[in-house]
Amino acid sequence: MQLWRREWQVKQQGAVQWLYPLVLFLVIITLFPLAVGSEPALLQRLGVSAVWIAALLSLVMGVDGLFKPALDNGTLAQLVVAKASLPLWVLIRLVIHWIFSSGIVALLSLLAVPLFQLSWFEAWILMASIVTGSPMLLMLSAVASSLTLSLKNGAVLVPLIALPMQLPVLIFATGAVDLFATGLNGLPILALLLAGSIISVLVMPWVIALTLKMSWLN
Repeated sequence: MQLWRREWQVKQQGAVQWLYPLVLFLVIITLFPLAVGSEPALLQRLGVSAVWIAALLSLVMGVDGLFKPALDNGTLAQLVVAKASLPLWVLIRLVIHWIFSSGIVALLSLLAVPLFQLSWFEAWILMASIVTGSPMLLMLSAVASSLTLSLKNGAVLVPLIALPMQLPVLIFATGAVDLFATGLNGLPILALLLAGSIISVLVMPWVIALTLKMSWLN
């Protein structure tokens, strides 16, 4: 609980940092209809992919500040020296980051109804796909961020490492929404995304914690 309260306060104090990815998401989904035109059929066909690409880019943009400040200000060193549960700290930090990033993006995805003329049913399925798939995306981005933590220009490498691993999630998530839109059953794909996210949440914090400890020792 102490770790949770501390990380929650730190996240609230750095409001500007987590607002940038949300602004990027809004800019992309707002400008996309202006770029492709106002034809309803075209907007409906591209709407789900545009929202998911915007969500993915905003998520990758926000992971640079996950662990770098903790390494610079000595928080990571204190946790290691105090023999605190580093995987638990990583999990708490990622959960709070998800709430302030993908959780809000999932709600903002309902803007696809007026912007891309999607039905409310498609918009709710789109939001469900973001909720079920984004934890796995966040864990993959966090792994990439921890691997490049000790590098001088590591922030540049994070998207190059994370995006190839995240593309299958993007493909499956948009495919699930398309199946529901055509009257087919996309629940198995959503269940697969949810299972992948649960496994990632259970396994990835341990991997990230080990990588962070190695970065601190180096």
